[in-house]
Amino acid sequence: IKPLREAGCRVSMFIGHAPAQIEASARIGAAVVELHTGHYSDLHAEGRLAEAEAELDALRKGAALAHALGLEIHAGHGLTYDNVAPIAAIPEIVELNIGHFLIGEAIYLGLGPAIEDMRRRMDEARGAQA
Repeated sequence: IKPLREAGCRVSMFIGHAPAQIEASARIGAAVVELHTGHYSDLHAEGRLAEAEAELDALRKGAALAHALGLEIHAGHGLTYDNVAPIAAIPEIVELNIGHFLIGEAIYLGLGPAIEDMRRRMDEARGAQA
């Protein structure tokens, strides 16, 4: 990472929410971590809501730890209209990566309307935290 940082690159690590992964990312000098939301998304889609809530809690704790360590926090993988709000409501997360779902929705709705609907849901979730 050092040569990348010396060249002016911001390094982002795509990781799970485990404290060891977050701490290692900070230790090696990453500026950003993207927390993997795939397991939460899968559990939510399968209707395993109690397990999804436990995974969401772990993501919240991971985001809080990453923030405390001075990392910028992003999140993504498997996010949809149905499951994005609880992730968007995590105050430490500053960016969500939701490309695959949005492109799929764009086939039916158009890209603009798909993005607008997702953005509205994210903004509403953030408002719920205010």
